[in-house]
Amino acid sequence: MELEAMRVNARVKDVMSTRVVAVRRTASFKEMAARLHRHGVSAFPVLDEEGKVVGVVSEADLLTKEAFGDSAASAFSWMTRRRDQVKADGATAAELMSTPPVTIGPDESVEHAAWLMYARGVKRLPVTRPDGRLIGIVTRSDVLSVFDRKDEEIRREIREGVLRRKFLCNPNRFTVTIKDGVVTIEGTPEATDVGLDIIAEAKHVQGVVAVRDRLSYPSGDPHVPDPLV
Repeated sequence: MELEAMRVNARVKDVMSTRVVAVRRTASFKEMAARLHRHGVSAFPVLDEEGKVVGVVSEADLLTKEAFGDSAASAFSWMTRRRDQVKADGATAAELMSTPPVTIGPDESVEHAAWLMYARGVKRLPVTRPDGRLIGIVTRSDVLSVFDRKDEEIRREIREGVLRRKFLCNPNRFTVTIKDGVVTIEGTPEATDVGLDIIAEAKHVQGVVAVRDRLSYPSGDPHVPDPLV
């Protein structure tokens, strides 16, 4: 792999799928249930007449109707939220979808996509252009795919891409070892702030799980992080 082909931060467009199963606002409950089963997906982006994403319908949204249709569950319907009660009566994508949709742009980092999924509690993100039109979808498994990278590839990127190119350091002054994506960096940086920046940058290299800072900083410097036990 050439250095130019390496990516310090993988982008959403690098891992997203462009083959997206989407539905219109008018799609019926039966149509959506059948398509979920036929395509083996767990959710659909919902599009308006211009192809813009206006919501998402998931298996959970569709199951609301089944749950409220159960006679035993209906006895406890007073405990549920009004929004779920409305969904139970819905018959189209527009009535069943969750809105506003949580979307992401193709040039956003995979790291940001992972944060959005975690923070918003979603399993997938429709990928949209600035005008809101759907161009792809990124899932949790897509995000995790960036960690499927060989340790030696990661080591070479840190040495050549981070140390040599970004910080203009001689990589031979440092020892970079990697085991299952966990990076350990040893050596003596020319200044404390440079060392801290190297560690921070290494954390964002594609495939890195964690970084162990074993650099030798000047003694007594208040900005030096506490050594790991």
